[in-house]
Amino acid sequence: MKTIKYFLLITLLTLMACSKKSDIQNEVQSFLDEYNKQYQKLYYEWNKGEWALNTKIVEGDTVTSKLARDAQEEYAKFTGSRENIEKATKYLLQKDELTDIQVKQLKRILYLAANNPETASEIVKEKIKADTKQTELLYGFDFKIDGKSVTPNEIDDLLNTLTDYDERLKVWEASKEVGVVLKDGLENLRNLRNKSVQALGYDDFFAYHVSDYGMTGDEMLKLCRDMVRDIWPLYRELHTWARYTLAEKYGEQVPDMIPAHFLPNRWGQDWSGIVDVEGLNLDEKLKEHSAEWIVKKSEDFYVSLGFENLPQTFWERSSLYPLPPDAGYKKNNHASAWHMDLDRDVRSLMSVEPNTRWWSTSLHELGHIYYFLSYSNPEVPYLLREGANRGYHEALGSLIGLASLQQPFLEQMELMPEDVQIDKIKVLLKEALEYIVFIPWSAGVMTEFEYELYSKNLPKDQFNSKWWELKYKYQGIEPPYDRGEEYCDAASKTHINNDPAQYYDYAISYVLLFQFHDYIAKQILHQDPHATNYYGSKEVGDFLKKIMQPGASIDWRELLMTSIGSNMSAKPMLEYFSPLMDYLKKVNRDRFYTLPEEFDSSE
Repeated sequence: MKTIKYFLLITLLTLMACSKKSDIQNEVQSFLDEYNKQYQKLYYEWNKGEWALNTKIVEGDTVTSKLARDAQEEYAKFTGSRENIEKATKYLLQKDELTDIQVKQLKRILYLAANNPETASEIVKEKIKADTKQTELLYGFDFKIDGKSVTPNEIDDLLNTLTDYDERLKVWEASKEVGVVLKDGLENLRNLRNKSVQALGYDDFFAYHVSDYGMTGDEMLKLCRDMVRDIWPLYRELHTWARYTLAEKYGEQVPDMIPAHFLPNRWGQDWSGIVDVEGLNLDEKLKEHSAEWIVKKSEDFYVSLGFENLPQTFWERSSLYPLPPDAGYKKNNHASAWHMDLDRDVRSLMSVEPNTRWWSTSLHELGHIYYFLSYSNPEVPYLLREGANRGYHEALGSLIGLASLQQPFLEQMELMPEDVQIDKIKVLLKEALEYIVFIPWSAGVMTEFEYELYSKNLPKDQFNSKWWELKYKYQGIEPPYDRGEEYCDAASKTHINNDPAQYYDYAISYVLLFQFHDYIAKQILHQDPHATNYYGSKEVGDFLKKIMQPGASIDWRELLMTSIGSNMSAKPMLEYFSPLMDYLKKVNRDRFYTLPEEFDSSE
């Protein structure tokens, strides 16, 4: 009898505990449902304001910027509201009684709140106003060479083609003039961004963004320095090769460090333009097609993997092509993908032209778009509709960018004759000048500069000297002449202004993309990683969907382990380029190296 009573008591207590747990879960779910609904609505309005601000920049127009600012302020007011902060904080005290996905959403609410806390409402308003002004200055800037206006696309083309030393210098200088008008705004934004997140306990704006990875600022710096250290031997070989190659090209003496205007990219982040691989340059072939054809073919690629056709609204609402000369307004020419409403309204902002660069860029941007669409499903709340981490988004876009220039795929697209003979080492060299060269720039220069800017409150009168100190240390690049503090060359880079303190995302993405590509090539397609063709493989599509569909509802480390069975590692990247390393050592055997043999990762 006692045994029966004891059993009944245990059963009753268990039922009461379950009921209590169910009650708190129901209460939290009710809060989250309402929050998600309002969050999506205000996020959409903010994005529509930003879209207008980026796609139609009219000199003297104050209405568009005011509408964008008003929408951002409403979003900020909601996400940073004291009531939402207090409720999320209170519920997290009982996180053991909640589901994992509820806990993830509550933590996300607090993360969003830190960027716009009501407790610092005046600072948030000032920050939004300063953000809007900086965007207008950045994308409304009139670049000029010899008094004639030029577009950013034209600057890029000139740096890729000009061989005259003086002409190159003029183009490079023109690309940096925008930094001068942005310098004061950058200092002001740094102060406001730091103050806004400090109101919710973060040390600074850099540490705030890093926390989204579950890391501290110092841990992220170590990760980034380790990435640079891992690829440094190959980068050193590439740097030596480039010094000698560029000196010969321009008829100059071999420099110890590479003058910035020698390089085909205005920031020195991509050197692939130095090498022209016969048969791989698709410009002539793509000129036979329209810019619209490129974007349609990009969609066709994803559909071949088993993804859906893009929504009709994508074609109706995107801004995909360069503006006509008589447009009467400007637009942001930096390629980007937009998840406007965290659901089906997806758009891309590009300036597609029929050339090799935009072929790869278009496929990359649609990678983001299909990631958006994949995690816009009922299993993923609006709050968690983003990449598993920010690097995942870039990794999946860049993965397709890499695959889009491999020979079997190009043959499938009829952009290259079958069995054409291509110098495989040259192909690897061109790829390394894009992917390997990017790591010291992204994990090194950009990450360290923004760390100094936000975490160390770098004084404005040291912006330019610190920038070039980091360029020298990480990239072995120097300015063509002394660039004093009247300049702000860092601010000529879009992300420093309006996508701040997150550039390490791209470095992480490059490591991840080679892990994903290695897995796809070897485990799914059973092809050489240097010669793959993803087109038409539903198995590749299923693999990508498995990564994309959960959004941020699963921890990024867990997702990596379950998808490829490995932690984050640069090993596949280095293995991919190992034949090139052997080649460069032979080419550079009698040359003088100016970068240290080992990268000094100390501060």
